[in-house]
Amino acid sequence: MNEGPFSIANQQILRRIRGEYLEMPGLQITAAQARRLWGLDEPTCAQLLKFLVETKFLTCTIDGKYARLTEGALPSPPLRMAKAGTDSKTALRAWEKPPAA
Repeated sequence: MNEGPFSIANQQILRRIRGEYLEMPGLQITAAQARRLWGLDEPTCAQLLKFLVETKFLTCTIDGKYARLTEGALPSPPLRMAKAGTDSKTALRAWEKPPAA
């Protein structure tokens, strides 16, 4: 992956940032949080975050948080896991009425 005209140290930081976003799905942090998390000064952090947004790895949300672009927006209302039945004969579809007793 092309990491632009960055120093070797900054290329390593870019790999670390990408790795952390890949390891922690749903990670959304502000620039200030990113600076603290990765121990970066403000100009370097801004440059790296800008690069990751421009290369479409990250996106900046309306509230100023950086998140993986491919994770997309959360659905409204949030989706919930379906509960699986233990016996296929007794499992009901959501649109079916239960059998009369």
